[in-house]
Amino acid sequence: MRLVIIGGGILGTAHALAAVRRGHEVIQLERETEARGATVRNFGLVWVSGRSAAELEVTLRSRELWEEIGGKVPGVGFRPNGSITLVRTPAELAVAEAASTGPTAEQRGFTLLEPAQIQALNPALRGKFLAGLHCSTDAAVESRQALPALRAYLTATGRYTFHASTEARSVTDTGSGATVLDDQGRRFEADLVLACPGAAHSGLTRELAGVLPVRRVRLQMMQTAPLDEPLTTAVADGDSFRYYPGFAGETLDALNREQSQTATAAEHKMQLLCVQRLHGGLTIGDTHEYDEPFAFDVDEAPYEHLIAVAEELLGRKLPQVIRRWAGVYSQTVDPTAVVTRAEASKHIWVITGPGGRGMTLGPVIGEDTAELLNL
Repeated sequence: MRLVIIGGGILGTAHALAAVRRGHEVIQLERETEARGATVRNFGLVWVSGRSAAELEVTLRSRELWEEIGGKVPGVGFRPNGSITLVRTPAELAVAEAASTGPTAEQRGFTLLEPAQIQALNPALRGKFLAGLHCSTDAAVESRQALPALRAYLTATGRYTFHASTEARSVTDTGSGATVLDDQGRRFEADLVLACPGAAHSGLTRELAGVLPVRRVRLQMMQTAPLDEPLTTAVADGDSFRYYPGFAGETLDALNREQSQTATAAEHKMQLLCVQRLHGGLTIGDTHEYDEPFAFDVDEAPYEHLIAVAEELLGRKLPQVIRRWAGVYSQTVDPTAVVTRAEASKHIWVITGPGGRGMTLGPVIGEDTAELLNL
């Protein structure tokens, strides 16, 4: 079978990987020279710890797939580094304690650590905190390296072709398959077309599938110069509990009720996440903005907040911040779904909306789509 996949981000590439692994031929189109959306603007975290109980099985499966991919494609930079969510108040500690003794704690690899245990596991953490929730199943990949590495791996199979700087203008179901017309007048014939447009919800996406049950979310992040020591795990702060369904319960309700975020964190709906890249620098974020139109500039106050929290947890000054950026991702509004799949016609599907789970769940979403469509 021949597939044409529209979109070169992690979702499109994960679908290409799933199809090629099943023996199919794939042509992938990307309107930019490289994907420049949410895939390359995220932490690269494979985040098991905060996923809801309903999502846990697929998340763990995706984590397994990432580890398999990392073994075959070293360039994706997979590493099973785990994470520690550092808590600084009794209310945050109560959430961590509940998570560490909850019904899914063993599956997630949760352990509640005292400060001395934290420093033994991650010596770079020498700051102020009461305890830390360690998640041994969390992992990371290199978000800016993963796609080129995966494309090289796919190309070597002889059944994959990538067309950069190629925008799909129309997709037509022919009855026996589908035809894609690009902006250079080329035609691509396929048995099946999968459109993975990321946060591009209008244009061709709307023509194919109408108005989808998705929304866009904007975030701000930053990157430091290399830290002069290893940060052996990813790091989160207690505010992150507020944004992940896996921590829902009475203790989180009490946290939200009794402990306000700082004014800046509340205004920008913030959490701290931090992961060290292979080059030594720290990727730190983030904010959440849901109401469009989004600003085209970045605000300084959230960065000041993130720097202050990161320095408190590390117990030292951060290296120089060398870049800042914003990004937009697509999020399904169905709380029971991990992604939106819309059947535009018999031979055309649109797939988008994994939200902040795109990097984590990309491989399993591709696998599940292949199973759904009997590839």
